[in-house]
Amino acid sequence: MKKVPLSFYQRKDVVKIAKELLGKIVVTNFEGKVTSGRIVETEAYAGITDRASHSFAGRRTARNEHMYSSAGTAYIYICYGMHQMLNVVTNDKEIPDAILIRAVEPIEGIEIMLQRTGKARADKTLTRGPGNVGKALGIFKHHSGLYLLDEEIFLLDDSKKMPDENIGISKRIGVESAGEDALLLYRFYVKGNKYVSGKNY
Repeated sequence: MKKVPLSFYQRKDVVKIAKELLGKIVVTNFEGKVTSGRIVETEAYAGITDRASHSFAGRRTARNEHMYSSAGTAYIYICYGMHQMLNVVTNDKEIPDAILIRAVEPIEGIEIMLQRTGKARADKTLTRGPGNVGKALGIFKHHSGLYLLDEEIFLLDDSKKMPDENIGISKRIGVESAGEDALLLYRFYVKGNKYVSGKNY
């Protein structure tokens, strides 16, 4: 098993990358506590041309600054004042494309995830939805800007190819205010996986 290489993130097509992130393993290692999960749901956000993106029309603030970082950077923002949302930055520096990790299937450190989330048992809600992903993996806003080839947050590739027939495609969740762009088929998920946060058939 090896880390996903920088070249994977540096490509221009954020939608293609979002699809190919399915099956990759996201790992966090904070203060010796290692947790990981296989990515089963993603959403692409196409920088300045996408009305659903934080950086639409070149918007640039302290909140979204890391979207403009080099490919392979973690961009984390807080949603509803509480949910820590993990995104993967792609493309070239200053082109703010990013992919939201919406759901993972837990692999390592499930007991740690239960402690972090306050859950009594490891049911499908443990890492279902981007807020739960962030909580279970111990991710916070102050981790935004970390490089995904370092040792705190990184992605692994165990060469498991996700067959196209197992991949669902739909519009994104919760971006209704984005007008026509709300209908873009930028969400990818593993069909039938219980951790997927929206429709999964």
